[in-house]
Amino acid sequence: MKVEHARDFFPTVDASVARAGLPHHIAFIMDGNRRWAARRAAPALHGHRQGAEALRRVIDAAAAEGIAWLTFYVFSTENWNRSPQEVEAIMSLARSFSGQHLQDLHARGARLRILGERQGLDASLVARIEEAEHLTRSNAGLQIVLAFNYSGRYDIARAAREIARKAVAGEMETGEVTAAGFGFHLATRDMPPPDLLIRTGGEQRLSNFLLWESAYSELLFLDILWPDFDAAALHRAIEEFQRRTLRIGAYPNRAAGA
Repeated sequence: MKVEHARDFFPTVDASVARAGLPHHIAFIMDGNRRWAARRAAPALHGHRQGAEALRRVIDAAAAEGIAWLTFYVFSTENWNRSPQEVEAIMSLARSFSGQHLQDLHARGARLRILGERQGLDASLVARIEEAEHLTRSNAGLQIVLAFNYSGRYDIARAAREIARKAVAGEMETGEVTAAGFGFHLATRDMPPPDLLIRTGGEQRLSNFLLWESAYSELLFLDILWPDFDAAALHRAIEEFQRRTLRIGAYPNRAAGA
């Protein structure tokens, strides 16, 4: 179905039950904001603003489709290398998103989580993050994760350090270090892995995003720039996922989403 007015349709999602063939968890690398602005001879800030609008559209459309989990790569640790003006613009948009839309998401039963390091962030932004997580922590509807100041490599290294510490302290035997046990030490330990990972903007790489978690994700790289991503594009992406077959080891015939 094509969602024409997603903001008018935001049903509560039971995270334990999804429609047959639907991805349970979709992750997004939102690429193309600056190029979208450059093609219009506009400053990068304009592209980021339109990107924030696209994020809101996708949240609404995904809820209408029946998706249970969404994760968005908002700001990587590498993004600090951008100009101070652009970084501050992104931080300002992050504050605006939590301020303007938090109550609406809460009223709709959505839960908002932030994935990433908070050290080094502006105190006012950290306060907004904590406010959002506290307000929505009991909500069982759509689970929205914003990866902010996030690095997949850093999270893996941090987990390895914690396991090493436990081993030295005698709290863990080396034989206990399994894939599942390692994943328990990641910041994403209470999240399902993404079934579908979408990157807009035409690039075909993960850029340090959910490196451990996306081992068996279906990857979809799209030429569309993120500010142009909408409900119709999301629906087509879900249809592409449903056409694919998951090949996890010995299960070559398992249907996507089954």
